[in-house]
Amino acid sequence: MEFNFLGRAFKGDKVIWCIFIALCIISLLEVFSATSTIAYRQQSHWAPILRHAAFLLIGFAVVMFLQRVPTRFFSTLLLGLPISAILLIFTMFMGQDVNGAQRWLGVGAFTIQPSEFAKISAIGFIAFFLSKMKPENESWIFKTLIIGIGAICALIAPENLSTACLLFGVSVMMLWIGQVKFKRLLKVGLSGAALVGLVLLCITLLPDKVVKDYFPDRLTTWKNRIERHSGEQEGTSIHDRKEDGTIAYKITDDNYQVSHAKIAIANGGVIGLPGSGVERDFLPQAYSDFIFAIVLEEMGLLGGLFVLLLYVALMIRCGVLASKCEKKFPRYLILGAGLILTIQALANMAVAVNLIPVTGQPLPLVSRGGTSTIITCAYFGIILACSSKLNDSDHEDVDESIANVDFETFDEANRI
Repeated sequence: MEFNFLGRAFKGDKVIWCIFIALCIISLLEVFSATSTIAYRQQSHWAPILRHAAFLLIGFAVVMFLQRVPTRFFSTLLLGLPISAILLIFTMFMGQDVNGAQRWLGVGAFTIQPSEFAKISAIGFIAFFLSKMKPENESWIFKTLIIGIGAICALIAPENLSTACLLFGVSVMMLWIGQVKFKRLLKVGLSGAALVGLVLLCITLLPDKVVKDYFPDRLTTWKNRIERHSGEQEGTSIHDRKEDGTIAYKITDDNYQVSHAKIAIANGGVIGLPGSGVERDFLPQAYSDFIFAIVLEEMGLLGGLFVLLLYVALMIRCGVLASKCEKKFPRYLILGAGLILTIQALANMAVAVNLIPVTGQPLPLVSRGGTSTIITCAYFGIILACSSKLNDSDHEDVDESIANVDFETFDEANRI
């Protein structure tokens, strides 16, 4: 009886549910430990974790709601793209400046991050048009996708380049999975590579004064991060040679985050220091951007591998579920959600172990956050909803009220 009740309450794939619950538990444990500096400032031991738990609870409610939504209604994510674009434009001019970036928009006593809404809307946008693509309308659908994704990435990039690159990369992967002609994807890839190359050229070759005076403020930040990561920034050597010939590692303002992340990883060893980590008191953003370093310190290499395997398992399971979908729209939704969660997680982990420059990407569902936590839960809800109706007659491609469009007529008009 209890099993039947749980089966009715928790719909969708049970493996996805297990991954979701495991990540939530890890998040509560690690955020509770990593927010010691916030607890000290607020003079409340429980306030930071209660706030995070509240957002996880809201996210859980979102998952419970979305898992019961017929997948055809997710086509309404199309409407989210223009709304997200408007919010991103507002954020450029009226956003709240946090750590040198205007990524948040204040709504009363709350703040939201429009780029998170833009990402999930873009996944729905791509999935919708890929599900309607046929050989006779591929041309104009491809153009529509590139214009839509290009515009939203261009709006995100000035204040959050890493998110724009992440979204663009996932979008190209979805187009490839959606069997868009390789020639078209090659053109997009080369154009994107040329643009990124031009930006990198400007960042690395132009003098600091020129970049500061004539380019957006964030470009200076990107320049410093890239040079800091490559070790080419003048006057920031991290090693000092002592009189006896030994070499000492020097922590400076420029390598402070990365250095303490490395110390946290070294402290953790193989089995970790559960509840006894010390770098949470020194590492900036220990509860968000660098939470994986805290995971490695307190859970050790084994715990870090377990967290990594959870995201890998998520992507593999999404691939299995997508292969079982008879309809294209839910198939692409599952793959898009799985890709963006997994690649974002890998980016966060790569920053923590100093494989790539600091990006500011949170670890999905584990890092402390409001908008990001709820939107991540929404991805899980969408995956569960699609997996719960794989063989259901209600499992349609799109809502007819939105998608009853004569694509062949549009294609003919476009050719004319």
